[in-house]
Amino acid sequence: MTRIGPTFTRRSLLAAPALLLAQKSAPERPNILFIASDDMNNNLGCYGHPVVKSPNLDRLAAEGVRFDRAYCQYPVCGPSRASLLTGLRPDSTRIFENNIAVREKMPDVVTLPQLFKNNGWHSVRAGKMYHMDVPGSVGTNKWDDPPSWDVSISPPGKEQHTVGEGRNITEGRRARWEWVSFQGEGKDQADDRASEIAMETMAAKNGKPWFLGLGYLRPHVPHVAPARFFDLYPLSQIQTVVNPPGDLDDIPLASEITINTRAKDMGMNEAEKKEAIRAYYASISYMDWQVGRVIGELEKRNLRRNTVIVFWGDHGWHLGEHHRWHKRSLFEESMRAPLIISAQGRKGNGKSSQSLVEFVDIYPTVAELGGLRPPPNLEGQSMVPLLDNPGRAFKKAAFSVVTAPDGIMGRAAVTDRHRYIRWTGPHPDEELFDHKNDPREFTNLARMREHAALLQRMRAVMDAGWRGAKAT
Repeated sequence: MTRIGPTFTRRSLLAAPALLLAQKSAPERPNILFIASDDMNNNLGCYGHPVVKSPNLDRLAAEGVRFDRAYCQYPVCGPSRASLLTGLRPDSTRIFENNIAVREKMPDVVTLPQLFKNNGWHSVRAGKMYHMDVPGSVGTNKWDDPPSWDVSISPPGKEQHTVGEGRNITEGRRARWEWVSFQGEGKDQADDRASEIAMETMAAKNGKPWFLGLGYLRPHVPHVAPARFFDLYPLSQIQTVVNPPGDLDDIPLASEITINTRAKDMGMNEAEKKEAIRAYYASISYMDWQVGRVIGELEKRNLRRNTVIVFWGDHGWHLGEHHRWHKRSLFEESMRAPLIISAQGRKGNGKSSQSLVEFVDIYPTVAELGGLRPPPNLEGQSMVPLLDNPGRAFKKAAFSVVTAPDGIMGRAAVTDRHRYIRWTGPHPDEELFDHKNDPREFTNLARMREHAALLQRMRAVMDAGWRGAKAT
């Protein structure tokens, strides 16, 4: 059997000494382990994927609440992370592209880690939390936010220069899909060093709780991982996406322009697609192994009981759906991303939530779990009620936006059943999908006269915006 690395173990909370509990005069301030994964879609075992091996995240989901319908506010790294970490939507952050620091647009904003830092937590960043070009700016502090952290470290890593077997599958084409399979544990990789910094933070004794922003690069391209994780996925077992004939016929031109060089299967043949998917899966399993190392250390130091763990991917990722291989789309695979919150003692632990939630909801949620009052200008809502009752009703809709050159802008509104997309700019158009009858979004109902009434209702949802969709 192929070894895939350590997994953390469960510990009973019933063994806490009664004397220690009796001595508490006030609630303990929890540690916050805030884990981000780059370009991570919902291809995890805990989300029902039949192939991907993610034992550590699966166990974390079993001990917390897994959100099955969590949507980012912009399906690109920099804008999504800026929105999540400020609790503000892209229309408020005015960050619609990568390579923009938060303070360039919002010099006085109080970010989520900054809120904890200002209230006595030791705030540490290890790896990618705000935007970072991968692999170009790995190891640098470009576009970081110094006011957010007491300690801020961007570990260097060899990335595509790692010695091993690999290649650029799309050599000679405009977009790169590169992978490297290497021997050993990966001590020269940025993600490995980020895990080490996280464990060193846990070992420090400074009398303060900590907020630890732990940002992993994988599974972002280049897909660099130890060979044993590639071995988990024989090419003969990889299944590629099957799109029906004519799938692209009713997709608006603006949508195709927005995805740009990552459309039309990037020119890959069937064998190359399998190779690309395998490399992505291997990177997921490598990232999952890193998560297991860190949570194992947390338990080893008996810190699990008083630590809130949040795991999130910054947006989704296409692996051939609609012939796309990227983010930057308003389809389900790009807008939706994993979100797991594990806070000890919550009644919903071990369950999943089908309620619509947005990444702007993460800031007020973590603030409440830490006992802090967030800034009054946040544009999300606390999900804490869902941690105790995952099945309760929450928002009526979730919203995302994406932009492209020449003034193209797309906006999506997702309800329990439908997705409505409005394109403005030089190629105005609309899309409407029924997830009950068409979960993979192949039929654009906006083009069909018989769905005019539904189209009008979804236009109204979009026009009412996030304020009209708030949970009550």
